[in-house]
Amino acid sequence: MEGNCKALFLDLDGTLLNDQKEITPGNRAAIEKALAVGHRVVITTGRPLVSAIEQARRLGLTAPGCYLIAFNGGILYDMGAQKVLFKETVPLDLVRPIFAEAERRGLHIQTYDEERVLVEPRCDSENVRRYCSIILMEYAVIPSVDALTREPAKMLVIDFEHKEPLIAFRDWVLEHYGERLDSFFSCEQYLEIIPRGLSKGSALLQLAQRLGIPRENTVAAGDAANDLSMLRAAGVGVAMCNGTDEAKAAADAVTTRDNNHDGIAEVIEKYLFDLCEMC
Repeated sequence: MEGNCKALFLDLDGTLLNDQKEITPGNRAAIEKALAVGHRVVITTGRPLVSAIEQARRLGLTAPGCYLIAFNGGILYDMGAQKVLFKETVPLDLVRPIFAEAERRGLHIQTYDEERVLVEPRCDSENVRRYCSIILMEYAVIPSVDALTREPAKMLVIDFEHKEPLIAFRDWVLEHYGERLDSFFSCEQYLEIIPRGLSKGSALLQLAQRLGIPRENTVAAGDAANDLSMLRAAGVGVAMCNGTDEAKAAADAVTTRDNNHDGIAEVIEKYLFDLCEMC
């Protein structure tokens, strides 16, 4: 199997998980089948590492052959060995001005340490509580990001009601700090801010190289804007039929079944096992 090993890179929300944030029995069975014959399965998410690890445990994706890409490419993690393979962070000198501008605009902004979401007092609100309930994390209120001593993996700006202020803030970030930071949407409500050069796509290529898997043996599935780079980077990029138009345009194929109806099982059967038959 070694020469025919494939790596499957899976976004979580809207892709592997259904609308109730659960894995369907059909998707679970297909993943277990893929792992049993030696394929690699990689959860690829914008979520923080601690949230991604907890989700992987709930999904049973903890065995050798299971990996995580967290923070949209900021961390590569080996679930079987329980160790970080790669990490890149946001320089502290960029955190303060981004937070200050978000405050000036009245936007909710947060960052992270190794275990928690971090907010300043003015953002101790329903936004962070709602976010943390979704991603299974705790949060802490800090006096100011000036007190941070370690570089965070990313910043996140949230607006559950209006996207336009987030679009304007993204444009400001890219205009003023685009040489060092990237900013894009992981969903309609979440604006990601991460180090320039990181993406799910770059992480896919790096992890595949570490695992000795050629690019043509990689398959990626996603549904949203932060999945575009991995859909383009993979040997086969598959957009969910419930995904955005831009995800579908970036992909090589689109599923016929959505995230609530075993869409990933379709991807596995068609693009992992059919590929094996062709090898």
